[in-house]
Amino acid sequence: MGAATHTQDELKAMAARAALAYVEPGQVIGVGTGSTVNHFLDALAQSGLDVRGAVSSSEASSQRLRALGIAVHDSNAVADLSVYIDGADEIDGSGCMIKGGGAALTREKIVAALARRFICVADQSKQVQVLGRFALPVEVIPMAAAHIGRRFAAGVCGTSGRAVLREGPEGPLVTDNGQHLLDVHGLQITDPLAFEQTVNQWPGVVTVGVFAQHRASVCLLATQDGVQTLNFEAGPPSADC
Repeated sequence: MGAATHTQDELKAMAARAALAYVEPGQVIGVGTGSTVNHFLDALAQSGLDVRGAVSSSEASSQRLRALGIAVHDSNAVADLSVYIDGADEIDGSGCMIKGGGAALTREKIVAALARRFICVADQSKQVQVLGRFALPVEVIPMAAAHIGRRFAAGVCGTSGRAVLREGPEGPLVTDNGQHLLDVHGLQITDPLAFEQTVNQWPGVVTVGVFAQHRASVCLLATQDGVQTLNFEAGPPSADC
């Protein structure tokens, strides 16, 4: 008989459980947002690991942490975090990522900046050679949305894309920060660090969902053959990334 085929949700749970090995007892950890992180939080609560609490990247994750009996700390109350555990919408061969499918990219980037290591938990469908197959989320101040959309159409760092305002149940989606999101389709981001640095300078951009400056230290990639550990700590894609 052949080996059992795991569903995508089972793969996410596999990667999430593997991340427990990176949790240091007695520390405050950073946690992200999304379905894979939810698996991690459930596994953390069941593990009995003694953590002092967590800094969360979204209101949704904060609510889940509290429901599981894990203390939530304000990011301003901690100097740094031993580890940040989060998923990705895409991750390339250098550990650079696209994030923001769950609309929490700005807070995710803040928590990532506090952490000494970023552990990305993902299933094999998220691994790509070039970022951009997943529409790039960009959090924007509402009055700048149309202008920023035109700038993406005109091109940036050798690629261009079509920006679409993300909709919520009652009009444009509003983030936890009170802003709007553009999802940019059709990009091919061959230099993630330069792209991130360029777009972040545009007036009206709050955060672009390319994580190159704060890329993954390690990716725990769940495959049908088990969880692969991809280590990116030794060789950054550029001098600044």
